[in-house]
Amino acid sequence: MEDAIAHCRAGASVWQWASTDDGVNPDVVLVGIGDNPTLEVMAAANILRKEMPELRVRVVNVTDLFILEKETAHPHGLDDDMFEALFTLDAPVIINFHGYPSAVKQLLFGRHHNQRFHINGYQEEGTTTTPFDMNVRNGTDRYHLMMQAIRLASVRNPRVAVRASERVHHYEYVLADFRRYIRENGVDPEEISNWQWS
Repeated sequence: MEDAIAHCRAGASVWQWASTDDGVNPDVVLVGIGDNPTLEVMAAANILRKEMPELRVRVVNVTDLFILEKETAHPHGLDDDMFEALFTLDAPVIINFHGYPSAVKQLLFGRHHNQRFHINGYQEEGTTTTPFDMNVRNGTDRYHLMMQAIRLASVRNPRVAVRASERVHHYEYVLADFRRYIRENGVDPEEISNWQWS
C-alpha cells in the first residue's frame, strides 16, 4: 500500500516488476495513462516478456498528466533530469492514453526529442461493440502496442530486428482471429476479458 501511495504522490513511476530493461537503457518505453490503457500496456509487456525476451521494455504508469509538462509550465511538471529518468533520453516512447492524443501532445511540447513520443488514444472509432474491440479500433490494444513496440525497437536492437517481421505478422493474425470471434459472438474472448498478469 505504501508503494501505491508513493507512486500516486510522484505522479508517475517505472514499474520494475513489469519491465524487462533491468534498469539499463530500454529498447522502448511503454506508458499507461488511465486504467484500461494501463491494463493493455501490462498485457503487452507480459506477452513480450515471454515471446520476445530480447526486447528490453520499460513500463511506466502515469497518474498525474501534469508531470509531463516542464517544471516551468506547471508546479507538478518534472525537470529534465527527472523526466529522462522515467522516459530515457532517446528511447522511443509509446503512450497509451484514455483520451485524445492531442491532449498529451500539448503537455509534451517543449520537451527534448519529443518526436520520439508515439501517442495512442481515442480516435472516435467504434460504435456499440465490446471493450476490447473498441481498443482495437482505436489502436490502444495490447496487439497494436506490441507491433508498434517491435517496429520501433527493431531500429535500436538487431536481435529484435531479426524476428520483427515474423512477430508482427503473428500478432496481426491473432488480432484478426480475435476480431472474428467478437463479430461472431458479440463478446470479448475469455483470455482477453479475464486476463491476469502471470
